[in-house]
Amino acid sequence: MLIPRLPIGDTVEFAVDWIENNFGPLLDLTSDKLDFLISGLKDALLFLPPELFILGIALLAYFAGKRNLKLAIGTAFGFFLIDNMGLWTLSMETLSLVLSSAFFALLIGVPVGIISAKNDILGHIVKPLLDFMQTMPSFVYLIPAIIFFKLGNVPGMIATVVFAMPPAIRLTNLGIRQVPKELTEVADAFGSTGWQKLSKVELPVALPTIMAGINQCIMLSLSMVVIAAMIGARGLGYQVLYGIQRLDIGMGFEAGLAIVIIAIFLDRITQNLSPK
Repeated sequence: MLIPRLPIGDTVEFAVDWIENNFGPLLDLTSDKLDFLISGLKDALLFLPPELFILGIALLAYFAGKRNLKLAIGTAFGFFLIDNMGLWTLSMETLSLVLSSAFFALLIGVPVGIISAKNDILGHIVKPLLDFMQTMPSFVYLIPAIIFFKLGNVPGMIATVVFAMPPAIRLTNLGIRQVPKELTEVADAFGSTGWQKLSKVELPVALPTIMAGINQCIMLSLSMVVIAAMIGARGLGYQVLYGIQRLDIGMGFEAGLAIVIIAIFLDRITQNLSPK
């Protein structure tokens, strides 16, 4: 007996069309606000001359790295190289997309991770959803993003938020669940409220694990922002895509090198901010 084909693709397409038809004005308003946010952050990053910006992030790397002079010098040299290659504006656009995407991913992911750690039912619901989100090919996220928000930085940001969120949820959940029961029992014995127990005991103990999730969220944001160049997101990813289209090895390599420099900087900063 032949089993009829389930209309999974048709159902998803119907749902996307229904959302587009019924929430079009709201999606357009959201797109305008997010585009304003991304543009404002990019303008803020480009406000200072490259030399002053490089000095500032070198000092940030020095103090965030617990007075690590090598990290500060490496950061300064890396961003000087980006400026020397003529990729400063594109790099700041990429950085603004990464920071804004990671901010919203963490704004959603960390609270969801905390709630799912506290509620086993929600935890069981969230786990397969995270498996689905992490195993779905990243290019698939570009399709609904471009339908809802057209071409540009905004659909790239939305796809990045969805793609980068799972590690923040998973590791926040894991960190809260790994807090020793003895500590929570002591907090209960002293009459702590739920918020006091969370803020004074659970979050500080779970912070190293949560910071690992933040680190992974930022790294995934950077990787997805590069892929999002396929739907009009600007920055270094667009430069890589343009190099591929023109078979320009030098252009693609320089843009890729700038992405590596930004990735190493963000990775080292978030790692050093994590308590040991």
